[in-house]
Formats: sequence, structure tokens, C-alpha cells
Amino acid sequence: MLKKLTNLINKLISYSYSNKFRNYSILALSLLLLTLLLASRNFLFHNIIDDGISKITVHANKKIEVEDTEKTDAKKRYESLKVKPVLRPIQDNINGIMKGKLGELLNSVKMVKESDSAPVEKRNKIKGLFDIKEDNYFINTAADYLYNSPEASFAKFASESLFTLDKILEKGVTENELLENKNGIIGQSVSNSFTRTQKLAMTILIGKVLEPNMEEDKNATELAVQKVIANIRPVIASYEKGDLIISSGERVKKVQKEALKLAGYNINRFDFIGIVGIFSLVGLCIFTTLYYIVNFECKFINPSYTGLIALLTGVITSFAVMLPDKISPYVIPIPAMAMLLTIFTSSRTALLVTMLVIVMLGVSLQYSIDYIFVFMLGAIIAIFTSNTINYYRRMDMVRAGFDVGLIQMFVVLVMFLLQNSAENLNLALMVTKMFMAFGNGLISGMITLGIIPLIESAFKIITPYGLAELSDHNQSLLRRLQFEAPGTYHHSLMVSNLCEAAAESIGANPILARVAAFYHDIGKLKRPLFFIENQSYFGIENPHENLNPKLSKMVITAHPKDGVELAREYGLPPIIHQFIIQHHGDGLAAYFYKQALENEGAGSVSEEQFRYNNPKPSSKEAAILMLADAVESAVRALKNPESEEVDDMVDKIVRERLIDGQLSESPLTQKDLKTIGGVFKRVLRGMQHHRVKYHEDILEELNKKSLNGRC
Repeated sequence: MLKKLTNLINKLISYSYSNKFRNYSILALSLLLLTLLLASRNFLFHNIIDDGISKITVHANKKIEVEDTEKTDAKKRYESLKVKPVLRPIQDNINGIMKGKLGELLNSVKMVKESDSAPVEKRNKIKGLFDIKEDNYFINTAADYLYNSPEASFAKFASESLFTLDKILEKGVTENELLENKNGIIGQSVSNSFTRTQKLAMTILIGKVLEPNMEEDKNATELAVQKVIANIRPVIASYEKGDLIISSGERVKKVQKEALKLAGYNINRFDFIGIVGIFSLVGLCIFTTLYYIVNFECKFINPSYTGLIALLTGVITSFAVMLPDKISPYVIPIPAMAMLLTIFTSSRTALLVTMLVIVMLGVSLQYSIDYIFVFMLGAIIAIFTSNTINYYRRMDMVRAGFDVGLIQMFVVLVMFLLQNSAENLNLALMVTKMFMAFGNGLISGMITLGIIPLIESAFKIITPYGLAELSDHNQSLLRRLQFEAPGTYHHSLMVSNLCEAAAESIGANPILARVAAFYHDIGKLKRPLFFIENQSYFGIENPHENLNPKLSKMVITAHPKDGVELAREYGLPPIIHQFIIQHHGDGLAAYFYKQALENEGAGSVSEEQFRYNNPKPSSKEAAILMLADAVESAVRALKNPESEEVDDMVDKIVRERLIDGQLSESPLTQKDLKTIGGVFKRVLRGMQHHRVKYHEDILEELNKKSLNGRC
């Protein structure tokens, strides 16, 4: 039992040191802290308001002016209701169609009027023309008038009917108006010179043919409403110093809440539901980030990267939460976060994380759409510009911040113009916010530039800026290599050129490949004279001639591990350590293996005894370094090589490493290897070019011409 408990404790201790546990701890701590930070602004603190009732009497301690949004909204609703709908014709010839129908109907009435039918039959025919089934005194009287009126009177009636219909159609009538008050619309347009019976007859006649000729243009009506609303000035509630804002026991209105906030009082209340909502929002954002990284950017599943993302998110959130209400949120350096994440992770990860942070802040702190839109566009531009800067020129980062500031300033201007009319445009406020947005972008670039070295040191993450610094040949390790192992230094320079060209050709990181090549052989500094490239510089004999091949192998194969020790001693980033330890993989020290075979025979020697005991390259850049290191050494060993010899040697080295399984753990494809081989051949042919050898007789002739010219 005790043994099982001990094993369990050991497993837990071992798990607590794992990257998985650290990642989970960072995520859990981030969830808790972000929830507390965001909830502290609106949901955690007790205040002077209880269930909408003020606990105390408050007087203004200074002049306070706040917008009474309720009255402003009510005024906007009232004015918008006064806007008449904008109408448009339903179809082009509908008025002519109705006039034609009225004429046909009048002709039909005239035919009934002139027929020899009995009066009762004429009345029924008239009612049939109008689809009238009612049988009352007024309807019958109107029908009798139509068939019984004198010719001159009917002609006048017909003419007035056409005139009345034309008057109604000219005004325009909609379907809703006809449904609500069809008879009233006709009656209002009929001349007052007609009798009640004539008016009723005309109403029945026109009502038979009258249809809507206009419909509401909703877009135009909405624009008219918006124009009216835009011209309405906000209703401002003003409190002079000493004025009563609210009395104890009084129900608090929205305008009073805003005045209390400006007076320095906390108006929020402890709200468990709100805290749960914030917790859920933060949890969803963290889950989305984790899901994306696990499925699409798995190289960032590391405590260094998750810790960096959590730290930047926490800093931005803390800044936003602690920002006083009087200061505009435009000062929150969200572009700096976007830039830093782009530099230390990737543009896609930076975009996702920054957008989620903006959503968290916008929802939790109730920012208006103006701020959210400016933040989002500013972050996108920050990511784009950070991706295109030259890392050898540090001022490019400040210039990127300048570009972000310009874009944010322009967006603020656009938002102001869209939301305000010329009459109520506050130019002073607009200019102030534009300059704040511009300053935010510019300062974000400066913050990013200044904080990069601190993050690199704290999280042990190398960036292009850090690589640019490491590529400086005045670095102490490279200076030592120049003076203590000059042959190795020259070899490293040649390898770096090969690595950079090859990495660029297949879409790998050329800066990383180049810098790693500078440092890959620093382990040779411990025993520089045991490596052939340094022996000629110092004019010494090869010490391996006096050593057993197995001992020589031990000396040579120790340089990767010696290099890692030196890298740690000089504080090189961990990613460079990987290149140093992996650039030979578990390859064979072929020269000493063959020497041992000659001395001891095949039965006494095995390949395993002469292999490096190191991990194989695990990245494209490390695999390129392995191939470039081997190719450069092999080609340099050739005496006056022709182009064909260089090409054959490159193909041989690549083929041997591939067959030996040294590239099995790298993501290089066959296509990549073919491309890399082609680049190596081109670069090496350039390195191995021959100078023109001038014959002695040509030199003598040139000297003679030179002497003659002087005379």
C-alpha cells in the first residue's frame, strides 16, 4: 500500500513538471484571473444603489453634464413618427388603367339607362354592375339616380366622376389607406355642389375601380427618418455644484446613474448571473484559442507560448479595466498586443487571439461599436504591417505603428461622419479622438520595439529581431570562433550561405537557417586543432595520425554536445541548441570507421561504434543545415572541382543522408530535397569558380605597352 502511494506521489510530482500540466495551469489561472478582472468593473463591488433605489442622498461635487439618453431617445421616436412615408408608383400606367375602367363602367350604366327594361330591372342591373347585394333605401336611391337622371345631369356626373378619380390618383393612394378609409378618401374629393344621393352614387362608382397606385418606399422612408434623427441634438441634463442629484429612497433613473458615475460613485452591484456570464465568455474565448492552436498551430502548445498569450491578454485586460471612465478607451494599446503576438507566434494566431480579446473587452466593458470597429481594424493593420517589416531595421517597427495610427485616425473620422450630421458635429471631440487613435498606433509600435528583448529573455522565444542580433559577427562566440578556430568560422560562413538560399527556396525560415549555421560548430572551440579545417591555418600536423580511430571518433563526435554546453554558457536561445545537437544526427563518422576497418578488420568493428549519438533533425531548417554542412565539407575537399564533380558530390551527399535515415524525422519532402540540391549546386558552383590564368608572354606584352605609354 505504501509503495503504491509512493508511486502515485512520484507520478503526480513528475506530472507537475510536464509541459501539459503547465499549459493546463496557465489556462486555468487565466480563466480565473480574467473573469475576476472583467467582472470587477461591473459585477463584484457593492454600491450606493440597492434594487434600483438609492441608499443615500447625493449632491453634485462639481459641475456635471450628462446626456439624458431616455429623453433623447423619446424625442427621436416622437420626431420619427412625424415623418410621412415616402411613396412611389406601383407601376407606370396604373392611373390610365383605372380611368379606362371608370369610362367602361359609365358606358355600361349609360346602356342600362337607355334600355327599355322596367325600373326595377334597371335598378337590379345597375346594382349588378357594382356587385352590390345590399338592399336598403340609400343604395336603391343611388342606383335609381344613375338610371333615372336626365341626360345632361348624367353627362355632368360622368365628367365629375373622371375629374374626382383623377384628383384622388394625383394625390396618390396606398393599399393601407384604401383598407382603412376607402369611402372617406373618395367622399373628401367629391365636389360639395353634389347632393347626398349623387355623392353616394359617385362613391359607389369610383370605389368599384379605385385601386392603390402608390406604395411605400421603405428605404427612402428609413433614410428620411434617419436624417431627422441625426438632426436631433442630445438632451443634456446639467447639475451645478451643490445641486441635488438624487435623494435617499428615490428610484434611480438612467441619467442619474451617469451623473453619479461622473461624481465618482460606484453604481454597479454584485451580480452572480453577470459573473457566470463573464466566466462563460472568457471560457469560450480560451477554448476557441486552444482548439485552434491544437489543430492548426500545434508548435505553440508550449508553456512559453501559452504563458506569453496569457500574459499579454492579462495586461491588456487590466489596463482596460483600470482605465478611468473619463479617459477614452482609444488609449488601450491593442495594436501593440497584435504586433507582439505576430512577431512571437504567427499572424493567424495573433489575429484570432486579438479579435477574441477585443470581443471579451467589448462585451464585458460594454464598449460602443465605434471602439470595437477601430480596435479590430487597427489590430488587423498592425498584424499586416508587422509581417512585412525588415527585422534588420528596428525603426521599421515604429514606422509600422505610425501606419496603424494613420488607419485608426481615418476610421475614427469615418465613424464620426457616419453618425453625425453637419449641424451636430462636435469638431473638437472628433479631432481629439482622432489624435488619440493615431497616438495609440504610434506608441504601440514603440512599446513593441522596447518590450521584445524582455519577452525574448523571459520566455526564451527567439524572434527575427533576436536572430538579427545573433547574426552580428561581433557576438562574443563568433569572435572567439574567428580567432580560435578560423577554419571552422570560414566553413560556417559558407554553410550559412547555402542554408539561407536553400531555406528561402522551399519556404522555410532563411534567417533562422542562416544564424543557426553560424553557431552549429561552436563545439569545436573546445578542441579546435583536432578539426582539419583549422590545422592548415595554424600549420600543424594532424593529431589524429597519432590516435586510435575510436579515440579520434570520440573527440570528433563530442563537438555537438560541447557546442550545446557553450550555447548554454553564452545564453543562446534553446532553438539554436537544437541545431547544434541535431546537425549530425546519428550519422556515421565514415573516415574513422574506414580507418578502423583497415586497422582491425571487419570482425572487430561495427558501424554503431562510429556513429554520433545525437537526435536527428526535426525541422526543415535543421535538415537543411545537416545537408549544407556535409556538402560544403565534401566539395571543399575536392581539388579544383569541375561543375559536374560538384553536382555529383551534392547528389551523393543528399542520397547518402536519405538512405541512412538521417532525414526521417524532418518534414522535408522529395520535392524539397530536389529543390535544395539544385540550390546547393548553383551556390557551390559560384563559390568554386576559377580565376583566369594569364600566360607569362601576355603579362610581358602588357608590361611593354605600359612602359611605352610612359615614354
